[in-house]
Amino acid sequence: MSLQERLKSLLKEVEPQMIAWRRHLHQYPELSFQEEKTPAMIAEILRGLEFDEVKTGVGGRGVIGVLKGSRPGKVVALRADFDALPIQDQKDVPYKSTVPGVMHACGHDAHTSELLGLASVLAAHRDQFAGEIRFLFQHAEEESPGGAIQMTADGAVDGVDAVFGVHLWSMLPVGKVFISGGPIMANTDDFVIEIKGRGGHGAVPEETVDSIVVGSQIVGNLQTIASRNVSPLESVVVTVGTFNGGDNNNIIADSCRLTGTVRSFLPDVRDRAELRLTEIAVGTAAMMGAEAKVSYERGYPAVINHEAEAQIAREAALAAFGPERVEPMKPLMGGEDFSYYLEKVPGAYLFVGAGNPEKLAKYPHHHPHFDIDEDSMLIAGELLGRTALLYLEKKEG
Repeated sequence: MSLQERLKSLLKEVEPQMIAWRRHLHQYPELSFQEEKTPAMIAEILRGLEFDEVKTGVGGRGVIGVLKGSRPGKVVALRADFDALPIQDQKDVPYKSTVPGVMHACGHDAHTSELLGLASVLAAHRDQFAGEIRFLFQHAEEESPGGAIQMTADGAVDGVDAVFGVHLWSMLPVGKVFISGGPIMANTDDFVIEIKGRGGHGAVPEETVDSIVVGSQIVGNLQTIASRNVSPLESVVVTVGTFNGGDNNNIIADSCRLTGTVRSFLPDVRDRAELRLTEIAVGTAAMMGAEAKVSYERGYPAVINHEAEAQIAREAALAAFGPERVEPMKPLMGGEDFSYYLEKVPGAYLFVGAGNPEKLAKYPHHHPHFDIDEDSMLIAGELLGRTALLYLEKKEG
């Protein structure tokens, strides 16, 4: 029986350790760009597994473990992230966060633990595959500019032939995996609109330029970007998330401030949305006698899976789980800085269901009650491991 075929049983042996790692990380989360104990723990585990090379401080706080097979071959990178979020953990579980106002509310603790579990299995069987598997443990996925761009700039994927990652997803049922080629997660851009009108008493509006009325018109007009400036066959979301202005119920505010986000997949749609947002804000304000200043900041690029690598992952998943448990992944408007790896190297970002209401794993990501069904870690570890081994096998020679 091949290593691929034995991977599930081998991972099952280390599953208790994976769960223990995950629960430890869940109890001691660290925010983006503040991770210290987490990368130190990862590096210590990799050194204990006698990896061929362990690099720390990659791109700032990242960790890379290099595992070489018994003979030359291609290089596959597998990535997990390990930062937490500024959210108060409200779960009633033994492994609840001990850090006030900080928790793993997106599954990064499990991503790291499943990859460490896979690392421990493959390190013990390195004589059974060709090539190199590079384990990327990334800091700061949650906060722009993100750890991925820093790690790629520091050579994390130099010499890599393919890169794969998995996201556990609490809104998908445990036991299933989801794989698609093409765009899978969105461009994530942010904007600020500062509106300057002319304030005055609420009883004499004719002497003022009401910045709140101007802002309200801008909010409505921005929705025409999706309805009239972008093809209905393409996707864009323009969301105004905050609207702040005014100090008193009988005073017309001379200024207000809007902030929001724009999500898209295609580069030309991203460009068009940015242009039209600025034109609409400035033009609407001018039409009403006010001024608008727009600040637009581009965030993570869209995650666009490479078709060939997604197909290898799908083939690996079908062999591991059967067709009844493998489904296409619908694109999400959320963002992920895994996109930076895919801009450098072919690869694919995969999804594994982690939701199970019976275990209270039913809340969305970034929710104070977020949790996962820990059975999903075994599935994710097998999916990543089989995908890496299948890629190396197909590319050998």
